[in-house]
Amino acid sequence: TQKMADLLGLGDACGEGALGATVLAGSCLADNRLNLDVYPDGCRRFLQLLEVQRGEVVQVEFLRLSTNDHLLDTTLGILPHLKHLKSLVLKGGHARDEFGSCQHGSLTNLPPDIGNLKCLTHLDLSFNSLSTLPSCILHLPSLRVLLVSHNSLVALPEDFGSLSKLTFFSAMKNQLKDLPQSIGELTELQDLDLSENALEFLPEEIGNLHSCRELDLSGNCLSSIPDSIANLKSLRRLHLHSNLLVTVPASLASLPNLSRLDLQNNCLRAVPPEIQTSPFVHLRGNPLGETEPSPQADESSTRELKRLFLASGEDSFTVTSEGCKVVLACGIHFSFPPGAASDPLRIYFRTLAPDPQWVKLRHHDVLLSRVLELQPHGVKFQQEVQIWMPCAFPQTLHQREVVVRTFNGQSWSDLRTRVEQKRKSKKYVAHCSVLHFSWFLVVSRLVQNECKVPAEGTLLFSSVDPNIKVTFPAGVTEGTRSVKLQVLPVSAEEIEEITADAGCRASPLLCLSQDSLLDFLRPVRIQLPLPPGVTGLNLDRSRLHLLHGDLEGQTWDDITSQVVLEFTHLYAVFEVTHFSWYWLWYTTKTYIGGIAKKVYERLRMYQVNFIALQRKKDPEQVLLQCVPKHKVDPVLKKLQDRYRGPEPSDMVEMFEGEQFFAAFERGISIDMDRPDCVDGRLSFIFYSHLKNMKEIYVTSPVDRKGQAVKGQVSFYRGAIPESIPEDASRRRKGPDSLWLATLPIKLPRLKPRWGENSGPLNGFSFPPLNLGNAETGYLTQANLLSIARRVGTDWQTIGLNLGLTYQQIERIGYNNREDLDKQILDMLFSWAQQNNEDPECVNKLITAMKESGRQDIADEVETIIELGRQKYRESIRRVGLEQESSTEDSAIAMM
Repeated sequence: TQKMADLLGLGDACGEGALGATVLAGSCLADNRLNLDVYPDGCRRFLQLLEVQRGEVVQVEFLRLSTNDHLLDTTLGILPHLKHLKSLVLKGGHARDEFGSCQHGSLTNLPPDIGNLKCLTHLDLSFNSLSTLPSCILHLPSLRVLLVSHNSLVALPEDFGSLSKLTFFSAMKNQLKDLPQSIGELTELQDLDLSENALEFLPEEIGNLHSCRELDLSGNCLSSIPDSIANLKSLRRLHLHSNLLVTVPASLASLPNLSRLDLQNNCLRAVPPEIQTSPFVHLRGNPLGETEPSPQADESSTRELKRLFLASGEDSFTVTSEGCKVVLACGIHFSFPPGAASDPLRIYFRTLAPDPQWVKLRHHDVLLSRVLELQPHGVKFQQEVQIWMPCAFPQTLHQREVVVRTFNGQSWSDLRTRVEQKRKSKKYVAHCSVLHFSWFLVVSRLVQNECKVPAEGTLLFSSVDPNIKVTFPAGVTEGTRSVKLQVLPVSAEEIEEITADAGCRASPLLCLSQDSLLDFLRPVRIQLPLPPGVTGLNLDRSRLHLLHGDLEGQTWDDITSQVVLEFTHLYAVFEVTHFSWYWLWYTTKTYIGGIAKKVYERLRMYQVNFIALQRKKDPEQVLLQCVPKHKVDPVLKKLQDRYRGPEPSDMVEMFEGEQFFAAFERGISIDMDRPDCVDGRLSFIFYSHLKNMKEIYVTSPVDRKGQAVKGQVSFYRGAIPESIPEDASRRRKGPDSLWLATLPIKLPRLKPRWGENSGPLNGFSFPPLNLGNAETGYLTQANLLSIARRVGTDWQTIGLNLGLTYQQIERIGYNNREDLDKQILDMLFSWAQQNNEDPECVNKLITAMKESGRQDIADEVETIIELGRQKYRESIRRVGLEQESSTEDSAIAMM
């Protein structure tokens, strides 16, 4: 027995010597059940068990394995020899990637001999990489339950109906576009789950599933359903929400056993009265009552809808009663349908850097976009306006969902959002509909499952982890209340890394909330999975702790002694009467609340590097960036052609939305006034999915006698967040408490300054200039000199994009041959003199810089212009000429 324990790698965790090994071996193999999916090396354990206890293993009737195991292929070849198998579970999702996301298993097919398992009645292949259904499955004569959810299936075999004994089939979360006609041959099928696929139509044969009790077709692309569904007389629940349905058969109302018909979030404009008045029908999220336009009229209105394409310098557009489509230079799209505005309406817009002082991200939220402000604030439209906002792609869509969040001047709320991918650019946009304007941003949040709890009770489970369930018994509430559930999966590797203790493990973190302040009238039953590696057979109850946190997650109390915990082989079950955060821990440490708080705070932080790079052609141009650790290598690879610099800084931990600063030291300073410069330090705000990047010019003392200067840039924290981990707090004590990182900067030998009396430009005259206008800010000859210093060898490309001819470029190059500085100045001031009277000349300069690949100079010009705007507004205020309520003041007041 001890030899077997050593082979299994079980050690003496539950006892010493032969006795401990026997107990642990029994925990793997008991009562013809072999549960190895809770172990990270289950396939190895299976193969070793087979060698030691072959007689018992081949008699196994119930087997569970993880398909994230590297020995899976070897194990699959043995499974056909387990002739007594009744239940086989080969699921992925047990391993997690570096972001904590469940990884699909490596299973892409099954050995043909699997079809010889005559006793097999239950097969679970969920969370794998199947693109087609293994053909051997169709030869399993006794199969009654088949689960292939969370795979990549695009179609089912034409002879799928040969599984005549099938009673339960789930293909949720695949890529199915259609169904075979043979599906109607599954006459014993009782539960069919095809939700979250790409189904566009259903075969008429689906009406032959006379035994079907529950049919889930939600989250597809169905625009209609066949009338034959009315033949499903046994049907109790029909889920059709989140499709594109424009009509449903009236005969659905006559189904004798139907107790729930979910039609929410479709395109239904009219519903048969007999369906609309049924108490079991759910219709929220449909445009009911709106006039259905004829196809010809709809096509005509779409074709004639005016399109507006706005340049980067524009900040407003006009909407009339005829409607229009608007495309902003930043990629944001609007669609105003005819009649949305009764009178012509001027819409003003701008994009803002998010400020954590008023953009209140919730726990575990990730910001995916800048803030869009639309004015007039609070304007209401007679029809919904469609908005498409470009956004970063969230790390995983399984654990998170993308929503557009809007601010009405007092609070933020989430809008129903659909994420779309553009065909050409492959970039992602968040699409929502609104009836009023204010501020908008795109956020990735934890997946939120919600339901209405009636007096007769209901069941709510997590779509992230279906093993997490909340059961509301009858009489739990007097009136209907809304309940929300969120789950944060936590990997064992994260727990071990943060606690430095391999014995600490935790279940997923569960957050429950409701819209009522009253406790429930009866206890609510909650099921949580046991922490990884813990089962009901090897459970040591003295090490298990149920923790309760407040709604802000700031304190964690051990409530194990206050509830009755029941255990199955894989789950813990308990009852509560109020909602909050709940977390199941398995550890030997005593101060469990403090450990949980530390881990929880670390889960909200990002490990980041700081980068400081210098342009190869112009080392005085420095790029500063704060990058999450998993993005450092691709960012450096993308920038290496244009920049050189030191290695990234050491790892630092930061919160989403935290402010930090950069300051240059040892003789290096920022070259010009900037609106984001505070006391000589550049202000940044860290958002994990935004660039957190600035490109600036630096200088060094003129009296350095032409020598190179070795300086540095240091990064400092800004305001301390309200709640920070203990280890981060300790680092902030002492004189350097705010220091984050320092990187070296080396400036080359000093060149002669343009415009000085000595040097190659002696005698070169600079005509007075005022490009632009007072409201947008001027560019003077001094500004143009500053810009010229940054142009370098790109001057010819920039000149052509500014509109100069090839002949002019050649003449400038010849007249100033062997003097790059004069070539640049001659090109730039020649263009400026030609366009001095053009009110759009500054915008043309910005556009030319962008087209020439010099976004850095374009940003510099925009910074100068913004300073000009600010000075103009301040002067208007001083003389008392400002309007009663300016755009900027109203925005500040609302924030």
